[in-house]
Amino acid sequence: MNRSHAAELDRVPAPALVIVAVLSVQLGAAVAKSLFDDLTPTGVVALRLLFGGLVLGLLFRPRIRNRSRAELRLAVAFGLVLVSMNLCFFQAIDRIPLGIAVTLEFIGPLGVALIGSRRSSDFLWVAMAASGIALLAPGIGEGLDAAGVAFALAAGVLWGAYILLGVRVGKAYAGPTGLVLAMGVGACVALPLGVGSAGSSLLDPALLAAGFGVAVLSSAIPWSLELEALRRLPTQVFGVLMSLEPAIGALVGFVVLGERLGIRAVTAIALVVAASAGAAREARTAPAPPDV
Repeated sequence: MNRSHAAELDRVPAPALVIVAVLSVQLGAAVAKSLFDDLTPTGVVALRLLFGGLVLGLLFRPRIRNRSRAELRLAVAFGLVLVSMNLCFFQAIDRIPLGIAVTLEFIGPLGVALIGSRRSSDFLWVAMAASGIALLAPGIGEGLDAAGVAFALAAGVLWGAYILLGVRVGKAYAGPTGLVLAMGVGACVALPLGVGSAGSSLLDPALLAAGFGVAVLSSAIPWSLELEALRRLPTQVFGVLMSLEPAIGALVGFVVLGERLGIRAVTAIALVVAASAGAAREARTAPAPPDV
């Protein structure tokens, strides 16, 4: 990022940067969902990781030479978790509303925030999040696709693994180098699957441009903004702001995709947001790495 862009970001309040980053990620997910009929979820994942890795690589110019085998194995593991998480999440939003999918997926960062904690207040956050998820249970198999719920929960587990691996990657690699390598690994895995799923549609210029837009919205923009916000915000505050993601996902799903949620789903989202914010505020560990 050049100095002029950095100077412009300095004038924006740090909390606003986080909110815009989260909004960008959810807009990217909404655009991705609109492409599923033409490209399939797997095809969109392939384009997202391919273009996202290229954009981040050009933006941050990571150095990847002279890496040890252990570092490279770590990047490969990170990439495999990353592509699996993306595949599960996109399969989820293909079947259930965006806001509900993000809410269920948030069991990952919430679980990581609570790992190893012994505070009595943590039982409140667990109970609150569990209550929110339980509110969604009666709709499973009726108005709420069971496979979509399963994919969202799987994406949440993988998000938790992504966070834990991300801490190790952050120590092994400077800046975004580890993430760029992981996105390259993920793209190598997703591309053959995407070609098998979407076929010649992946060569359509308009669809390629839309896939590039998804990558920019979901990777380049939020990553840049979140890096700047983390430089200026305490990690707990950053975590609390990131906890708004399920609510923002529901709002984007309503405005962009016309996904209406009943009072039960809205209450569930509010409970999970409150639980995540409470856990993040009290957490001693670093917040979740940015969404990619």
